[in-house]
Amino acid sequence: MDVTQCTPFRTALDCFAVTGVHKLHRRSCSFDKRSLLSSQRVRRSHGHVAAYTPFSSTGSASEIFEDEEEHQDPRISRVISVDAFEKAEYNWEEEWYPLYLANELPRDAPLGLSIFHKQVVLYYDGAGDLRCYEDRCPHRLAKLSEGQLMDGRLECLYHGWQFEGDGQCVRIPQLPAGAKIPAAACARSYTVHNSQGVIWIWMGDKKKADVKNIPHFDQFDDPTNMDISTIHVLPYDHSILLENLMDPAHIPISHDRTDLSAKRENAQALKFEIVERTPRGFCGRYGESSKDDFTFKFRFQAPCIIQNEREIQGKDGNPVRFMAIFMCTPAGQGKSMLIARFAQTGKRSLFSAIPEWLIHQVSNKVFEQDMGFLASQNEVLLREGVPTSRLYLNLKSSDVLVLEYRKWLDKVGHGMPYYIGHRSLSLPSKEALLEAAPAGFLARTASSQPVKGAFGGMFAADLTNRYFRHVVHCSKCRAAFRKLKSVQKMSAILALLSVVIPLTILDRPWRLVSVVVGSVALAALYLCEQAIKMLTTNEMRAHRKTV
Repeated sequence: MDVTQCTPFRTALDCFAVTGVHKLHRRSCSFDKRSLLSSQRVRRSHGHVAAYTPFSSTGSASEIFEDEEEHQDPRISRVISVDAFEKAEYNWEEEWYPLYLANELPRDAPLGLSIFHKQVVLYYDGAGDLRCYEDRCPHRLAKLSEGQLMDGRLECLYHGWQFEGDGQCVRIPQLPAGAKIPAAACARSYTVHNSQGVIWIWMGDKKKADVKNIPHFDQFDDPTNMDISTIHVLPYDHSILLENLMDPAHIPISHDRTDLSAKRENAQALKFEIVERTPRGFCGRYGESSKDDFTFKFRFQAPCIIQNEREIQGKDGNPVRFMAIFMCTPAGQGKSMLIARFAQTGKRSLFSAIPEWLIHQVSNKVFEQDMGFLASQNEVLLREGVPTSRLYLNLKSSDVLVLEYRKWLDKVGHGMPYYIGHRSLSLPSKEALLEAAPAGFLARTASSQPVKGAFGGMFAADLTNRYFRHVVHCSKCRAAFRKLKSVQKMSAILALLSVVIPLTILDRPWRLVSVVVGSVALAALYLCEQAIKMLTTNEMRAHRKTV
């Protein structure tokens, strides 16, 4: 394969199921069959003993469905309590969650984010240190992310209370002179840490927060490697997002010709091999059934990390590795935040000369192609309120990783705010519609967007819109947007002058110049309009278009 033909997003599509086995929690997963594929092996993790056995699937005609029960009648199976399964010790709060890209966090304003149902506010203080509090003022519960930074302090703009450090309140304008600030007037703080350009948050007891347990990826230590990182906010649960990124079978169909790697005529049965299962996740490899080897490697790491990898031989004979890291943060019911990172070793291809903001639009298109499927899937799961074994028809030739994930949830979901597993579930205490309306919906509508670029009413705050899903979280795309708007205005002025000048100047050569300038200006105006549409308008499939 020609390395120059491999793009980061081709890698993303090629590597959606690929299996990364680099250091996560600074441990690596070996793929030595002699050491991992024993018939009976027991692994101890976090004090819990979990037995696991190897599983291999080639999608043979005699074994179509994942479960024998489903093979008999895939729509009928018992709902089994989670107590019927081997449960692993798990506490969702005692995990490091990817929160945001460090280089995208504004230096002059706070940013509101969420982990499950917990809302937090993140900012840089006057010393340049990261601070993170619960996103509500202890006074009257106003969102601190609606506030501003004053001399490095976070000020609630409702009454002017100011906070710093670990959440101490240092100013209350309404207190009488000489009065002491109440000890209870403090914001709850969370531990955050910048690792390899990603800000991570620990939601539990600060004393248990060990930064050594933050997932570490060797490929991002080398500054000579290509590194493209993006943020996307998506309108469906993070478990749906994880499923989607564990599903290589949909790529040739849903993303047909989004780039050169996805072609619907290449859709075929896949073969999988799971080489390790623990309460912390699972890893394995997969490939097309028509090929002898397993092309891709894959690892899922608790709580929400997917690592993919593929290796090919470059033109010079040296191996070239492509890595895709997907950090799928739970941002509440029906909402997830994805931090996607792509890396490539070896010499940079001609692809690296393309402006990065333009590359981002390929990933936007990919997520938009799946968005309707995944949002509707999320809706059905919540409405039906049963485990996925009663709804999904999993195939051994395509859905092995999806099933592994849902079975993993069976083991650890009891330690999460809510989950839907393969044969067990625990639904949210409040349904999504009740949580969102009326108070929650109105609050989000009334609130300003605490991200850069969310200006005025030009674009409604809509997570199904490309602008609010990505552009407001991307400094490169916002910079491109501003430049395009400026060029658009200049082009409009030049086009207007090219019409006015011939009316006032009779000299023929100048008229010719005016026509040329006007033509160039009109072309630039059109190109700017199309580029701005790329940043603000969703992709629509051709068969849905009417004009």
